[in-house]
Amino acid sequence: MKRLYLVLLALSLSIITFAQEQKTTSFTLGQCIEYALQNSVNMQNAIIDQEIAQSKVKETIGIGLPQINASVNATTNPTLPRFFSRKITSYNFIPADSRPPYADFLPQLGDNDVLAGQNFFQLPNSLNASASISQLIFNGSYLVGLQASSTFKDLAYKTTIQTKEQTIEQVTKAFYAALINRERLDLFENNIARVDSLLRSTTALNANGFAESIDVDRIQVSLNNLTTEKAKFERLQLLTVEVLKFQMNYPMNENIDVVGNISELPIDVQLNDYLVDWDLKQRPDYQVLEVNRKLQSLNVKNRYFAALPVLSANANLGYSKQGAVIGDLFKRGPSFEEINGTGPNKLYPFSSIGVTLSMPIFTGLQHSYQLQQEKLKLQKVENSFKSLKSGIDLQIKQAVTAYQNSVQSLDVQKKNMGLAEKVARITKIKYEQGVGSNLEVVDAESSLKESQINYYNALYDAVVAKTDLDKAFGKLVPQTQKEK
Repeated sequence: MKRLYLVLLALSLSIITFAQEQKTTSFTLGQCIEYALQNSVNMQNAIIDQEIAQSKVKETIGIGLPQINASVNATTNPTLPRFFSRKITSYNFIPADSRPPYADFLPQLGDNDVLAGQNFFQLPNSLNASASISQLIFNGSYLVGLQASSTFKDLAYKTTIQTKEQTIEQVTKAFYAALINRERLDLFENNIARVDSLLRSTTALNANGFAESIDVDRIQVSLNNLTTEKAKFERLQLLTVEVLKFQMNYPMNENIDVVGNISELPIDVQLNDYLVDWDLKQRPDYQVLEVNRKLQSLNVKNRYFAALPVLSANANLGYSKQGAVIGDLFKRGPSFEEINGTGPNKLYPFSSIGVTLSMPIFTGLQHSYQLQQEKLKLQKVENSFKSLKSGIDLQIKQAVTAYQNSVQSLDVQKKNMGLAEKVARITKIKYEQGVGSNLEVVDAESSLKESQINYYNALYDAVVAKTDLDKAFGKLVPQTQKEK
């Protein structure tokens, strides 16, 4: 029984381990960017904004299409308003209990004085069913609105490109941080293995009387420091990967692994290639500002067009019916026509067709001040262009300078790390041959570790500077994605 329990426990642990391993997914930089562009919250919201803009265009187009409305209205009037007419209808044919309150005060005419088919009295209840149709013929603001809705759609598209650029920048920097830190972890393993080997050989020398115990202690301290730093860096690496998953909007409870080699990082570029055919319009933020300027220009145009006449056509078709009591509206019964032999009770049709021309004449100078405000807003946009151009020029100079400095620093630190590795190797050989001191070995190892830290810091600074350089010249988002 105990053996069966152990077998089941081992099987369960194997399944759990396998499940955990299955959750780990490897990503290259391109895959990370592709995943982020499809799943990041900012990108999803940008796509939604594009769909909203498309719906806005269709909504604006719909304003110029025929507008059709239908209504049914049943009304009862407990107290009828006084009715004035040149013709006075006889109420002799209506039962006394159904006559209007003022019927007894009207002159009583004979039945022959009543014109068949013409109702010269009103009843307290009425039913109306109608449909109205209106068609806009000319409205200057509507024409401007069509242009503005299309421009608004373009703004949503340009904003999406800008969001893509920000997403690519964030994911790229987070990916390189995780990749470089992973390489540093491998370096920790090599350093620990080398110092541990030195510790074992020094311990053996001490046991044979060829080394002092203080030599063993010095190396033990170095090994302990390396082990502690490695543990700290492992936690830091986990946090770095979490940052990458956050930028990608990847499930935080699942594991990912970055794929790549630091020797293949695209750091070396020709600056002249960036300067050839450079145009401010390659920058997404400049494109967004251009669309905003166009929108504001349309706002100014709309204020001008708001003073023009508006022409529209309308038609109203329907049926009406009246009754002495409200129940008569919904049933067939005696009517004026039936009594006079003109036919069954029915709904009587009515219709109207018209054209409306409206034009503002005086609006208390509101239109003038509104136009002035829109012109001032357009002036602010123009000022923003000047500020943006200066900012881009400064950003390019800063990016170029930072890139040149980082590449130079990386080259120096790479050489320093190579020299430190050479010194550490020679010092160890001299110590093992008895012509060097243990202190020299410890110092050489410390210098090597410092040079390695400096190199990887310079490497990360270089890839960040390269990313900032691409952003400054509007090259982070591939041209193919800009054209989509």
